[in-house]
Amino acid sequence: MPNLYFRKKNNTMQSNTILTESSIAFLEKYLNNPSPTGYESGGQKIWMDYLKPYVDTFITDTYGSAVGVINPDADFKVVIEGHSDEISWYVNYITDNGLIYVIRNGGSDHQIAPSKRVHIHTKNGIVNGVFGWPAIHTRLRGKEENASLHNIFIDCGCATKEEVEKLGIHVGCVITYPDEFMILNQNKFVCRAIDNRIGGFMIAEVARLLKENNKKLPFGLYIVNSVQEEIGLRGAEMITQTIKPHVAIVTDVCHDTSTPMIDKKVEGDLEIGKGPVIAYAPATQNILRELIVRTAKEKNIPFQRHASSRVTGTDTDAFAYSNGGVASALISLSLRYMHTTVEMIHKDDVENVIRLLYESLLKIENNHNFSYFK
Repeated sequence: MPNLYFRKKNNTMQSNTILTESSIAFLEKYLNNPSPTGYESGGQKIWMDYLKPYVDTFITDTYGSAVGVINPDADFKVVIEGHSDEISWYVNYITDNGLIYVIRNGGSDHQIAPSKRVHIHTKNGIVNGVFGWPAIHTRLRGKEENASLHNIFIDCGCATKEEVEKLGIHVGCVITYPDEFMILNQNKFVCRAIDNRIGGFMIAEVARLLKENNKKLPFGLYIVNSVQEEIGLRGAEMITQTIKPHVAIVTDVCHDTSTPMIDKKVEGDLEIGKGPVIAYAPATQNILRELIVRTAKEKNIPFQRHASSRVTGTDTDAFAYSNGGVASALISLSLRYMHTTVEMIHKDDVENVIRLLYESLLKIENNHNFSYFK
């Protein structure tokens, strides 16, 4: 598709923007690549290739979390983090007449499945299929049945279980949606899996800016792209034990609540285009969070606030409660239509999260002590 983001009427580049043409090309490639939970390696390779010029070395672990490191010999360690996995499905049961029933891999939404095209990942390569659904004509003869985990199924054009198996499909094969990146109205990015590969993108852009602006940090910076967040923060739980950081700033997405059928009294008042979202929760360390708030105010970066209850539901929780306690904070990006194939974010928010991360790291230069009792 043409890269509409960088086009004006005179076909010149837009100015005064953090994002470059090459960074948008990376984002598009990174989002379009499938990286379901447990199978993130392809996306991690794309991410590491992009990050390589901006870091000193890499760390990887057994399950595939990837970490670019700046100043690896420094004693004081700061993490900025996103997660790389996307929701998907597993093949769970193949019927005698060749239909496939599924179970979730992460928080996949059964209501959006009917009539969606899918990619079934096998050792023989991608097999195409569709989530079938009865025609409307046949659903009007009585009480209409809603889509549920128990009745959605995939049709890959086979008439028997044996035909399905000959294609290389078996129980345990992972299934993803093929929906790809697009831009709406010049400033809205739309794709599946923005949750949360946009986080990996933004932390990579922070590393790029540090390198291009020749900023020297007095601490070790660990740019972490964790795996398996969608099934319980598992990648972050593992990699924080490897790094043993002192500080962690996590990026993830949160709900835009300005669209229909969302109760702001429950979900908060958040909207795309109005800036990064700074989290208030037990897992967010107050001193670090206030450093981020002050930075936003000093640098005129618009921001929103969001209160969580017992948990943030993000990798922040995994970092905060590890290694005897890690000073942690969460900067989120408002997102419309989470866990669908048309997740939507605002370009300005992406740039402002990058700015806020970048400027907050520079503030840590003279504030290594995040103890309440210093």
